[in-house]
Amino acid sequence: MRAAFITAHGGPECLAVEDAAVPTPAAGHVLVQVAAAGLNFHDVIERRSGYPGQPAPPIRTGLEGAGTVVAVGPGVVEPAVGDRVAWAAVPGSHAQFVEVPADVAIPMPAWLDPVEAAAVCAQGLTAHYLANSLRPMAVGETALVWAAAGGVGRLLTQFLAAKGVRVIAATSNAAKAAAAHEAGAEWSVHNSEIPEVVADVTGGAGVDVVFDGIGAPTFEASLASVRRRGLLVVYGRAGGQVPPVDLFRLSSAGSVQLVRPRLADFVASRKELVQRARELFEAIRDDQITVRVEARYPLEKIADAHRHLESGAVIGKIIVLPGA
Repeated sequence: MRAAFITAHGGPECLAVEDAAVPTPAAGHVLVQVAAAGLNFHDVIERRSGYPGQPAPPIRTGLEGAGTVVAVGPGVVEPAVGDRVAWAAVPGSHAQFVEVPADVAIPMPAWLDPVEAAAVCAQGLTAHYLANSLRPMAVGETALVWAAAGGVGRLLTQFLAAKGVRVIAATSNAAKAAAAHEAGAEWSVHNSEIPEVVADVTGGAGVDVVFDGIGAPTFEASLASVRRRGLLVVYGRAGGQVPPVDLFRLSSAGSVQLVRPRLADFVASRKELVQRARELFEAIRDDQITVRVEARYPLEKIADAHRHLESGAVIGKIIVLPGA
């Protein structure tokens, strides 16, 4: 089979697509023929510098995908051969075949296209827990969403708008501002104008919740945009890790709550994973959430896919097609 590897930490030129052995599924695992795989900023960070505790290159790339089970390991009752499944966090997913633990294989409804499933698994599940599981938000409350036209941001904006939350979308250009409005944002604001516009919109009070997936470059503006006793959610580090925070700053900002959540803790059991995925898929089926695929790249062009994602011009999701 063909699979993508990080050969060294650095730019997209450090990616290579090479021959690799087709895995034999171990006990409790299934082998899936990958129909589509998602590209996430996690993959870019992994390629640029890696994560703490990560092994040295060469490293198989990709975490997210969808496809069909072609073999099962000992002890697996479900899924069965022929079942269509998706997954959000299985290393090595940018390949023609991937070994998936059975307990993280998400059943795909018959009506759902594998490309759509691969486009929303990681980012859609993230948007779902951000909108539903951190803090109940009421109709008329306000939220600031950074990168509101990106993968998580666009889906999160749709989930919040469906709840009646008034969303201020932080975007970097007019095209992304338009996409954020289409997703349900009430205001679209250029990144450089936050938090001044937030203060104007909220009468100086600040928003109830800030959702920040960028990290270091936006943290100060995020903290300045939260109301007294509001919540600042830093759920990603696309722009770099936030430096250590002096807790006194949270009290002086108005007893602000700060949380750094991760998806793994909100799909910690199979029951929770399947239920959250079911609600996500139902939201797509009912047109509460629309999936936008920005581009599709064959596996052999994965370096170009990385360049596209890093360009800052992406609205929605980039998909890698191992069989193309």
